[in-house]
Amino acid sequence: MQSDAHREEGFTLLEILIVVTIIGLLMSVVASQFFGRAEDAKKQLAATQVEKISQAIELYRLDNGRYPTTEQGMEALVREPTIEPAPRRYQPGGYLRSQDIEDPWGGKLQYQAPGATNPSGFDLCSYGPDGVQSGNAVESDDICNYEKDVR
Repeated sequence: MQSDAHREEGFTLLEILIVVTIIGLLMSVVASQFFGRAEDAKKQLAATQVEKISQAIELYRLDNGRYPTTEQGMEALVREPTIEPAPRRYQPGGYLRSQDIEDPWGGKLQYQAPGATNPSGFDLCSYGPDGVQSGNAVESDDICNYEKDVR
């Protein structure tokens, strides 16, 4: 009887392993939900960037009478182009910062003027997390200015 009175209370190794396993399972569920939301947030950010840069390109056109050429690219929004045609009234300081022309995944946004989809304007796209242009519009991660709902 005395040995029962002096017995220390505590958890067995099996009980600890069960609790650790349950915590691990809960963390994996929470982490998967968090990372799914993070990817959605990046897609939303890319859509916002495409819209913002599209507005900067329109401002460039208003100031200079034309869109930057494909060869001038979006760099024409950061610094005055040295490739012809020279801009008429380039805004001092440019239209964007250099970090504004990268998508949330670190890829360069793709610009074409005149656009293949919009021949009287321009095409501007982020190719999403894989950085590759999708051929399938249904499963596409591409975010482009000519899509009806870029958000």
